Amino acid sequence: MTTPAVSALRKAFPDAFISYVVEEPFRELVEGNPDLNEVIVLEKNQSLRDFLGLIRKIRKENYDVVLDFHSGPRSSLITLFSKARLKLGYRIKYRNFIYHIKLSRKPETGYFHSVENHINFVKALGVDVETPPPLKIPQARKNEVVKVKKYIGENGLERFKIITIHIGAGNEFRDWGVENWAKLINLLVKRPQVKVVLIGAAEDKKAEKEILKKSKDSILSQVGKLNLREVRELISNSSLFVGPDSGPMHIAASTSTPIVALFGPTLPANFAPWQAKAILLEKEFDCRPCKQRRCIHEDFRCLRSITP
Repeated sequence: MTTPAVSALRKAFPDAFISYVVEEPFRELVEGNPDLNEVIVLEKNQSLRDFLGLIRKIRKENYDVVLDFHSGPRSSLITLFSKARLKLGYRIKYRNFIYHIKLSRKPETGYFHSVENHINFVKALGVDVETPPPLKIPQARKNEVVKVKKYIGENGLERFKIITIHIGAGNEFRDWGVENWAKLINLLVKRPQVKVVLIGAAEDKKAEKEILKKSKDSILSQVGKLNLREVRELISNSSLFVGPDSGPMHIAASTSTPIVALFGPTLPANFAPWQAKAILLEKEFDCRPCKQRRCIHEDFRCLRSITP
């Protein structure tokens, strides 16, 4: 969601040295981006010693500007100790002292899309961004393309319309539920020209097993078997992507594949697939959006009441 801002930054400052700090495994979505000179990877469970080593490395670079797109606990510390001449971040209680320029996540009325939020950082530098750029995710590597093409060939999918379904969500608030997924899949596989392929992370294996058990026809699954570039490659070779508001949905938005996206606790105004051909499904509830800490109804109805 930050790559349009990076593209705008590169266009405005073509000779700048731009580094991008990213956590694993999201490096796969930025490595090879032509707008970046360097990708610095943060390990998920980084030791204090390694974190301090990263701080030392960043301080040695003497950056002119740091844009803290996240403004979370770790990124704000990196910004604080970066030695950058100008530091930009979101206006957040107890962290405002870190930043020279503080931006609001929300306008006075309405909402900013997440991409627009990031582009506002670039605008705060005095850059005029007339037309927001699209998402830019590097193409899959040759071996990854071969892997996906081989999978499609071995399963005879060239003759079918592939519908890639992301059954994961990251948390229970954005989980559509096994029953809903199974009902949708059973409707889709009635169409003789359609083949369904499930995707998800390793932690979605339990849901995968239950969905496969409830499915009335044989469906394919790549849950826990693809990296993020391979996910994009599979979606690129699909006729449709279906999934909740999640990382793979945004990856799908970087392709030309049409999207059906389900929204529960989050709002399309903030997180709709960026500049994509998409159908957005949502139900109106007074409790939306929520912070995804506790469902006041205890049944996640905002999402699970959407019927297949």
